[in-house]
Amino acid sequence: MRRSVASLLAHAVLLAGAAFILLPFVWMLATSIKPPDEVFSGTLRLWPERFFGWQNYGFALTGAPLLRVALNGVIVCLGILVVQVLIAVPCAYALAKLRFPGREWLFILVLLALAIPVQVPALPLYIALAELGMLNTYISMMLPFFFSAFAIFLLRQFFRSYPDDIIQAARLDGMGEFEIVWRIVVPSAWPAIAAFAVFSVVAHWNDLYWPLIVITDGKLATPPLGMMLFADAEAGANYGALTAAATIITAPLVVVFLLARHRFIAGVTMTGLK
Repeated sequence: MRRSVASLLAHAVLLAGAAFILLPFVWMLATSIKPPDEVFSGTLRLWPERFFGWQNYGFALTGAPLLRVALNGVIVCLGILVVQVLIAVPCAYALAKLRFPGREWLFILVLLALAIPVQVPALPLYIALAELGMLNTYISMMLPFFFSAFAIFLLRQFFRSYPDDIIQAARLDGMGEFEIVWRIVVPSAWPAIAAFAVFSVVAHWNDLYWPLIVITDGKLATPPLGMMLFADAEAGANYGALTAAATIITAPLVVVFLLARHRFIAGVTMTGLK
């Protein structure tokens, strides 16, 4: 009886937390199909008296280049993710499996790098990109994030649990360290890579701070910057169209998480992160 009551209470708390988290998204979807006169009405109802979804979504797609903005987000997020993985995998493997002087100090530096927000090196990075003439480019939005201390930390935790016997057997067969990493270790690390990919894509898809600094051309706007420009120039106080645009921009993140949720959960639990 005690176990049943405890289980019911635990599930009730989890359901309440899930409802609290999902409520803003549900309200966003409900607002995106309401006419302007119902958005600020005194009645709290999800389904509108007059369906206005076609007008709101049509205005969002025609009033703002949402497809181009989404494409920019995909280019930036995938570009950052690919380089982050290419750099983090060998670094994490070296910190987890190779013995060399200063290894522990290097790992401490990685942990310290986790505590440095992007706002700290923003000014010198901007000056360097301006001197190189690289502002208003995709590379200017991606370059500061190519090195990811979090990716190194996450993958190191995963690689530490990888059996040393397999690595030693591969060395006896004449395989080099890079070949061991990419042909043997990485195929088993896809859950951890998928977990990091979700973190990386969500973070950089929603990033407004850095694109707002280095981008002035609206054609290169990422999703948050595109939403800001759309709200200022086109939508104004049309909150139905704004929430419709926000729904369109948020949909790819939901799809990415649904596709990678199993590997994401496995990667997070197998690396010891709760």
